[in-house]
Amino acid sequence: MGDHIQLSVRALVEYAYRSGDIESGFHVMSSMTEGTKAHQRIQKQYGEQDQKEVYVSAEIVMDDLLFVIDGRCDGLLVDGEGGSLIVDEIKSTAGRLPEEIDHTYPVHWAQAKCYAYSIAKDRGLQELTVQLTYVQVESEEERRFRQRVTYDELTQFVHEMVRSYYPCAAQQLRHKELRNRSIHGLAFPFAAYREGQRKLAGAVYQTISEGHKLFAKAPTGIGKTISTIFPSVKAIGAGLLQRFVYLTAKTITRTAAEEAFALLQTNGLHMQVVTMTAKEKICFQEEVRCSKEHCPYADGYYDRINEALLDLRSNETLITREVVEEYARKHTVCPFEFALDAAYGADAMICDYNYVFDPRVSLKRMFEEQKRQTALLIDEAHNLVDRAREMYSSDLNKADFLEMQRAFKGVNSEVHGAAKAVNQYYIAQRKALGEQRQEVTESLPEPLVSLVEQFAAAAEKELLAPAGGSANPELLDLYFRSQSFVRIAELFDERFVTYTESLRGDMRTKLFCLDPSHLLGVMSKGYHAMVFFSATLTPLNYFMDMLGAGESEGSYSIVIPSPFSADQLEVTIAPLSTRYQDRERTKFPIAALIAKVTQEKRGNYLVFFPSYAYMNDAYEQYQLLAGSSSSSVRTMVQGPGMTEEEREGFLAAFQGGSGDTLVGFAVMGGIFSEGIDLVGDRLTGVIVVGVGLPQVGLERDIMKAYFDRTDRNGFDYAFLYPGMNKVLQAGGRLIRSEHDRGSLLLIDDRYLQPHYNRLLPPEWLNYRVLRANEDQMDPNTFVPRG
Repeated sequence: MGDHIQLSVRALVEYAYRSGDIESGFHVMSSMTEGTKAHQRIQKQYGEQDQKEVYVSAEIVMDDLLFVIDGRCDGLLVDGEGGSLIVDEIKSTAGRLPEEIDHTYPVHWAQAKCYAYSIAKDRGLQELTVQLTYVQVESEEERRFRQRVTYDELTQFVHEMVRSYYPCAAQQLRHKELRNRSIHGLAFPFAAYREGQRKLAGAVYQTISEGHKLFAKAPTGIGKTISTIFPSVKAIGAGLLQRFVYLTAKTITRTAAEEAFALLQTNGLHMQVVTMTAKEKICFQEEVRCSKEHCPYADGYYDRINEALLDLRSNETLITREVVEEYARKHTVCPFEFALDAAYGADAMICDYNYVFDPRVSLKRMFEEQKRQTALLIDEAHNLVDRAREMYSSDLNKADFLEMQRAFKGVNSEVHGAAKAVNQYYIAQRKALGEQRQEVTESLPEPLVSLVEQFAAAAEKELLAPAGGSANPELLDLYFRSQSFVRIAELFDERFVTYTESLRGDMRTKLFCLDPSHLLGVMSKGYHAMVFFSATLTPLNYFMDMLGAGESEGSYSIVIPSPFSADQLEVTIAPLSTRYQDRERTKFPIAALIAKVTQEKRGNYLVFFPSYAYMNDAYEQYQLLAGSSSSSVRTMVQGPGMTEEEREGFLAAFQGGSGDTLVGFAVMGGIFSEGIDLVGDRLTGVIVVGVGLPQVGLERDIMKAYFDRTDRNGFDYAFLYPGMNKVLQAGGRLIRSEHDRGSLLLIDDRYLQPHYNRLLPPEWLNYRVLRANEDQMDPNTFVPRG
């Protein structure tokens, strides 16, 4: 016998029926929590002889391949009358139940018949009954449908599905053989490891080998991307992993991962890597409307997808956005869904954090057995704290429901009434608030959640009706936001608060996640290993706390020292106040200092500010000073919401060897303050104005109070650590290789205070202090540290 293919029942049925998801026979399925509760409620009704969650497995030989198909059926029941067996498959929905057997879904019968085949084959049965149990999660209504099937019928049915899967399986085996052979002969793609690189790579490999979590703080420029990807590739070759997912926060770091894989490919690696691009960016249509009526790439998608995937996998390894688009056009399939389907079968996937950690977006089709053989590499992991807060928070506005109330008056009484009920709730809330503009509570607003849930149900019916609300994009948007609100409400616990604001005639309610660590642990549960890495996991204990180190056993950390020499970086601190109340007084000396530094030595400079407003004000002052100077200095300014082309143009302007001076004004925490490589003389100096503290406001005040209440320093957790992390990222743009040289100027008197100074990296501590009077600054006056 030749090679064998391990295949779950779910994966086989999804491939054969190509419904995208075995649960998608229903238009809108219940949430995972609701579905689990519905299953458990049905299983509690089983008799003493009945079994639940029964593991089944069967072997099928086809040509030169052995297929091992397994899974768990929801119930194996004993018919009280004749003692025959019934295979029960439970499906839950938030929508309507099928009225009769002709309205049920073939994909659901297929799943049940696969379980029945395994049981019949194992027990030598010639006949048995297959049952579908449908449950409506809100009303708890149940409906059952049965078919009596013979073993011969089941055998023919399952073998036909396996036969359809055979070309895919043969291609997978050919690829696996080429992949493993290439990995075994793969060497590190550089002549030598940089100092610290081998240590990081070794720690990553060991973490995967042992199935643990690793928190790695490694300096900027060490080559973290290749140092995490290379050992992960080697782990696949050693059989420790089936795949890994490389998670990033920004497009620019995704590009770095693609380049690392391309480098390994030029050294002989044969691996399939898929890069995911957001649906809004990759959609071929002018408007994202994912229905067959509005999109030719959605119409008939499942009729063409298997052939498209086989074509792609047989001819490509590095499946970037451009490759996805090429094959999607060739086969007329949706590029986003195509990439997602390709990613589930790939060796590696490059994507945004939300594909794993966001409950609204996550990789729902990745089964538990796949997760157990998958590692997560989380790049620039410091970004995940605030991103996770966004993922696990949700808000709604009164005005949107008032708009729906008006739009559906006389059109749909159910939608109108449900929207009106939410609007009335907010009117009552406004009266209850009185003169207060804000209210913060530690409890879930259950009456509002219930009303929003009712609105979502009414909106769903309208959206699914022929020529119904699907033509109303505002209704569709509010429906999804309402679903999100209800879903986040299910996660609400002591780590959340609810706050309500009265805003210029509108009202807003937000379920605000303060500490995302628990939910990050829940969403990543089941994965084989996790590696969180960044240059700025400072302080490490804060990030380990916020990223869920305490949510599981086996969390380890490693700190890699900088491999670069001290004489590569010249650090200066100018102790001028950048506090909000002092900015008007210090804006001239700060602008004068920036002008002097950037005119003193020709080259390219990046100047970072804590906000757009502060940056624009300083830029105006700088322009006045530069305009009176005889030297020619070009300037560029980061704008909010820059397109990809504008971002690329901004970075492309930073070229070395021109002999001119270019000064780029940007914001800390923005697209140019991390993940970019301007090596050599493409960047001469970096100036950081301020200590990056988030702006004082309601949410930061709530966070501060929460962390104080839970015996953690509220100011540090809500302000200091997030702020200084932005400073470290901005300053880290400067030294990216052993050949780089540059100067770093930190402008703020707080850098000399112990509480802030202790967060500076060791390589920055050999600084000089610029002592100067704020009103009559002499930037030539430097004194050594201390």
